[in-house]
Amino acid sequence: MISDNGAVAGAGEIDFAAEGLLDDLEGEARQSRLSLLQRLSAEGLTLEELREAVAAGRLALLPVERALAGDGPRYSAREIAELVGGDLALLQRFSAALGVPYPDPDEKVLTEAEVEASRRIMAFLDAGLPEEGLLQVARTIGMGTSRIAQANRELVVRTLVQPGDTERDLADRLALAAEQMMPLVGPTLVHAFQMHMVEQVRRDVIGAADLASGEIGGTADLTVGFADLVEFTRLGEEIDAEELGQVAGRLEEMALAVAEPPVRLVKTIGDAVMFVSSEAEPMLGAVLQLIAAAEAEGEQFPWLRAGLASGAVLPQSGDFYGRPVNLASRITSVARPGSVVVDAAAKDAAGDGFAYTFIGERRLKGIDSRIKLFRARPVP
Repeated sequence: MISDNGAVAGAGEIDFAAEGLLDDLEGEARQSRLSLLQRLSAEGLTLEELREAVAAGRLALLPVERALAGDGPRYSAREIAELVGGDLALLQRFSAALGVPYPDPDEKVLTEAEVEASRRIMAFLDAGLPEEGLLQVARTIGMGTSRIAQANRELVVRTLVQPGDTERDLADRLALAAEQMMPLVGPTLVHAFQMHMVEQVRRDVIGAADLASGEIGGTADLTVGFADLVEFTRLGEEIDAEELGQVAGRLEEMALAVAEPPVRLVKTIGDAVMFVSSEAEPMLGAVLQLIAAAEAEGEQFPWLRAGLASGAVLPQSGDFYGRPVNLASRITSVARPGSVVVDAAAKDAAGDGFAYTFIGERRLKGIDSRIKLFRARPVP
């Protein structure tokens, strides 16, 4: 039975009012928190965990955290290492690479999901894959899935939070959404991964020289392109953060729309997007389409500018490195708003399907020689 001051009758039960967890609350808000505290306490959360959640303003998030983490026994990192026959320090390095903070080795907070993840790591190593290569892949997965999780969280919270919600209302709604969404998210990620792998394997060409040397997957001749929003930093001083985010989101949408194989959108970097392509002609066409799409957005959308360079590039862990990457970025920084500027190698590789204007030789920061630059346009 609940007393008028929020205490719970019965031996061993917690008096949440006396513990200060109902302070400054009245009426429905007080009853809502009390009900949520009772439920979480009955599910095994300690008073200290509840007190910390209330102090941090995240009590309503505890049910969804539990829904995502799952039920079942809890393990320490040391126990998991013993279960899977792995080195504790190595498993901790993989956890860090994924961007997941690892707890004290003897703290029992990890779930069956961490046991299975550790078994998969050991299986990859047993299959002969190199540790450093797996760590690089783990870092890429960690960055990608962190962004996916953020996008899903923003969508769910924006959709589910309603005016006048109590903590219990929000907690129940978020936990239910997590339980319904999680079975859908995993297969969606696997499907996207499979489709991207199929497309990228199709574009790989392994020649006799590669087979003879055994150096498959080294440097490749690619065209690299960057496009960025002009005066994006200044724009951030004039509009609020939500509108700024919408501008960056719209840039990504437009970049995805023009990135058809063999052109691939590698990443977005705040106010910029990066592309690579095994062929220069479709790359230049895609970037010109992107510039035109930005202009079509109207005066409320910032100008775009772009730069392209071609040459030997090293693909690594989903990203690309080498002189053409640096060069394309530097060319973009000197391009005028609404223009696409290319180096001589990209111009020659793209061919005569475009109109070019020689705009001189420039010495660019970080580039060891003067670079001939050309402005590219669609043929009238």
